[in-house]
Amino acid sequence: MTAIDDPSPGKSPLHALLAPDSVAVIGASNNPAKRGYKAMLGLVRGGYAGTIYPINPKADAVLDVRAWPSIDAVPEAPALALICTPAATVPELVEACGRRGVKGAIILASGFGEAGADGARLEEEMLRRAWACGVRLIGPNTSGVFNLHHRLNLLALDRLQPGDIGVVSQSGNMLLSLALEAEHHGQVGFSTYVGPGNQSDLGFADYLRYLGEDPATRVATLYIEGFNDGRAFLDTARRVSATKPVVVYKSGATAQGQRSASSHTGALAGSYPMTVDLLRQAGVSVVSYSDDILPVAEGLGRLQRSPGRRVAVIADGGGQATIAADRLAEAGLELATLAADTRKMLAAVLFFQASTVNPVDVAGTTDDHPSLLATCMEIVAADPGVDAVLLVGMFGGYARRFDESLADDEMRGAEAMVELAGSGDKPVVVYSLYAPAKPPALGRLRQAGVPVYDAIENAVNVLAALGDRGAYLDRPLEAPSAPARPGPRGQDLVANARHEGRHLLEPEAKALLAEYGIGVLEERLVRDADELAEAARAFAGTPVAMKVVSPDISHKSDAGGVALNLEGEAALTEAYADIMRSAGEYAPQARIDGVLVTPMAPQGVEVIVGLMRDPTFGPVVMFGLGGVLVEVLEDVAFRAAPLSRGDAAAMLDQLKARRVLDGVRGAPGVDKNALIELLLSVSRLMEAYPAIAELDLNPVIAYPDGYAVVDARILLANDVESAP
Repeated sequence: MTAIDDPSPGKSPLHALLAPDSVAVIGASNNPAKRGYKAMLGLVRGGYAGTIYPINPKADAVLDVRAWPSIDAVPEAPALALICTPAATVPELVEACGRRGVKGAIILASGFGEAGADGARLEEEMLRRAWACGVRLIGPNTSGVFNLHHRLNLLALDRLQPGDIGVVSQSGNMLLSLALEAEHHGQVGFSTYVGPGNQSDLGFADYLRYLGEDPATRVATLYIEGFNDGRAFLDTARRVSATKPVVVYKSGATAQGQRSASSHTGALAGSYPMTVDLLRQAGVSVVSYSDDILPVAEGLGRLQRSPGRRVAVIADGGGQATIAADRLAEAGLELATLAADTRKMLAAVLFFQASTVNPVDVAGTTDDHPSLLATCMEIVAADPGVDAVLLVGMFGGYARRFDESLADDEMRGAEAMVELAGSGDKPVVVYSLYAPAKPPALGRLRQAGVPVYDAIENAVNVLAALGDRGAYLDRPLEAPSAPARPGPRGQDLVANARHEGRHLLEPEAKALLAEYGIGVLEERLVRDADELAEAARAFAGTPVAMKVVSPDISHKSDAGGVALNLEGEAALTEAYADIMRSAGEYAPQARIDGVLVTPMAPQGVEVIVGLMRDPTFGPVVMFGLGGVLVEVLEDVAFRAAPLSRGDAAAMLDQLKARRVLDGVRGAPGVDKNALIELLLSVSRLMEAYPAIAELDLNPVIAYPDGYAVVDARILLANDVESAP
């Protein structure tokens, strides 16, 4: 099912399910080994204020709460039902809930679609009955739900602290890991948790929408293995991230593409890098390691954003200052250049041997005066060239390391840091090697909302996420472009190809591109000696390329179907014969429509432009360095279509080898504006022609004053299988 259909668009109906005023536990039990017991224990011990209806035909009471023999017997319609019984019983129980007026049910049981064909049929039956009677489903195969501000704890987890981090996780163990990490940390709490399970009905987009609306949630955090409707999630993430941070850890980073395809674009579709790019386009903060999930969620929840990426580091040790500088550079952050006045003020309070060049190393000045670290932080925070402040070292541990009498001064320093953090929009983040010991000064920082971490990497990743979010929120808003419309020539080309059950031939693909103002080279299609002679005369004195034209040969080079740098009729005649022979040997059953002759493009920078209709995320545009090594280098960027101009520009800036576009070793840079216009045109092309499944422009030769599309391939969504 698609994202939840809410008749009142202003508010998600999940509020009634995740903050219910009554809960029926179907399968409630007095047996501690049963999940129906755990759920009841979580409700009773957690102090749930609503009405609890244990459903058990063999018990008068469960945990001293009156039990009922069936959902039909309860005196009112519960807002939510938790079904704890085996999979085979679920469809009938869901239907019974619907008859009683229950609007939502959580299905704990496994044994549905994840278990094979029989389970899939059972899941379909469950879903059919749920839709028929108006019951929305969480799960099946879910770990459960909690809402700590509502005292709804259906997982019966101990020592959970209410807070502002909302979590949706496809892994129950990941939730447990986060809960234990939060317990160890001591200052991190949660608002709502949902295990989406199989997402047979409600999915990630629905839960994210709820967390976006929930006033108790300041940051939405999701562990995702796979999307049922990626496009709906992107649309929801774009809306939610405009008002609060969204953090995602997407597993499956090493997975290959979701499907094999004959084009370079198709081969890269469905990849982990593509998913990350699309999530970030929607404003999502994507973390690469599970250890970063909670720190980044905490930091974003507390600080929300940074005005920029320029960081000032205050350190009480040279080694950790260097490590911090390395990690900042790796994360795409900058060491702020401190103004001369800032350095003078630092020099006035530090020993002569201290370094006032960022990173600032206090060089022992604070050994008997740790609150001076706060003074240094105040000085650099006032510098207009600084966007965020990072303290690294042993703050909080001076009393333990040197003398207990320093505890009061450390606390004064902590109070000054708290005041600094609350006085402006520049984030203050602390790394302390004493963080695991939880000294009082660090406890004061944490209690006041200043993030404190026990790993430099965590602190830096939080600053990177804050900087990225600030840049996303500060991006200029762009008015949507007018809907693209197909042209008459293109409509005829696509209709004819689909009628013949094939993809577009290269000359047809280029004709379609030209209709949208995309620059293609002049070319001639030759099918016999006369046309070959005519092409030789037309391009006399100009080196040309020849390429086989066949709907059945995807990679022309592999088939020996390409010849380059040809001059004169004799060379063209020989190459024509070689191409026809090689192509026939490579694919004996292939239909060959001739050979394309086109002038050789001048040397420039080879790039690739592609688009595809991804089965999860829908229309996606790709840009990267082109040529035959594109699938090896994989230096590419993805964005969901339709593109904005900002999206297109960001794709160019994202490449690892982006300096090549600016010109290296004396070579001139390419016309980036022309490439941006090309990406926008391709995006409009996909919008105008829903029949296009994939498009490859590879290579496109980029020049200082434009570009040339050398090769073009367009695949249509007509279920035609391409030959090798």
